[in-house]
Amino acid sequence: MANTIEQISIAFINDKSPIINIICNNLVASEIDILFRSESIESGLSQLSALEKLPQVCIIDLDFSDSKVLAQLHELRAKCPALKLIAHSGDDSEEVVISLLKIGFNGYLLIGSDADDFKNAIEGTCNGKKYFSVGISEIAREYFSNKETV
Repeated sequence: MANTIEQISIAFINDKSPIINIICNNLVASEIDILFRSESIESGLSQLSALEKLPQVCIIDLDFSDSKVLAQLHELRAKCPALKLIAHSGDDSEEVVISLLKIGFNGYLLIGSDADDFKNAIEGTCNGKKYFSVGISEIAREYFSNKETV
């Protein structure tokens, strides 16, 4: 059975961002349940471990070129393997996109994505799909096609 947007719970791990504040307000207005917002992966992991039931999706907007952040993301993935991860970033470099795909991210939204893009990404990933902004979709497509041939 497909998840509808009203049945989905999410969490945010992001640096302070007025853009994310607006997106969150729009998502709440769409009846998406935001369980928590955190400003660091460490704090996010702490909040996740305190929950009785994990959110289906965690949207992460941090400096993905920082090796410390990538190490923490590996830890997050190891501790919460079923959690769907969606990146939100202005970085469309192949290096960053591939590193997040290797960690197991299910989606990647570029800065400029609106609330509808977020809703589509959230609903899609909850229903077993991957979701990538147009600006990086070719990188993702190539990554997954190479992964299948290995």
